[in-house]
Amino acid sequence: MIKISHISKIYKTDDFETRALDDVSFEIKAGEFVAIMGPSGSGKSTLMHILGALDTPTKGEYILDGESVEELSDDELADIRNRKIGFIFQAFNLLPRTTSLKNVMLPMAYAGLPKEEREARAKKYLEMVGLKDRMYHLSNQLSGGQQQRVAIARGIAMHPSILLADEPTGNIASSQASEVMGIFQKLNEEGHTIIMITHEPDIAEHAKRIIHIKDGKVFEDKINTNFRKVI
Repeated sequence: MIKISHISKIYKTDDFETRALDDVSFEIKAGEFVAIMGPSGSGKSTLMHILGALDTPTKGEYILDGESVEELSDDELADIRNRKIGFIFQAFNLLPRTTSLKNVMLPMAYAGLPKEEREARAKKYLEMVGLKDRMYHLSNQLSGGQQQRVAIARGIAMHPSILLADEPTGNIASSQASEVMGIFQKLNEEGHTIIMITHEPDIAEHAKRIIHIKDGKVFEDKINTNFRKVI
């Protein structure tokens, strides 16, 4: 599904050149649950933006479902993001004075889905993440863990083949983090490919494969033998 080949990302100013990624290569198959780990400044956020088709590499090639991403136009990239990638952000990115239901319906409106279908999908996925009784609450009336669940429901509403989560437990309590990871594991069992960016080793242990990034390079890529299943 994903093939990254010798990717580098270089940021240049008049006086400096910063190599955020340096000759990174790996593949991710459909149905995997992969954690990409690294400390602040390691390049994992830059890698996330490239994987999410939000940025393009300076060098190298990114193949997504057989398409070379860096050769696509801005409109084609936007279409890929809308059809194939569901995003879940650390900061939730919900509209604060809007209900959970309408927050989940919003990206489907941009895609032109009929209102009845948008509402049916939103209710289905909010119920799936345990928010059946919070559909009509405003997002600023929800706890951090509940807001992240709304964000997950929104991320999967367009039936993306890839779910890309950036520090999804960074702004919630540890007890809620376990619940969120349980949702990710369930989604993975249902066939979703999940790529999770994190700096927390205990969160990464909920994934089945861990890629470690340091100084813009992959220094370890392994199957997680300490896989932590949420019961």
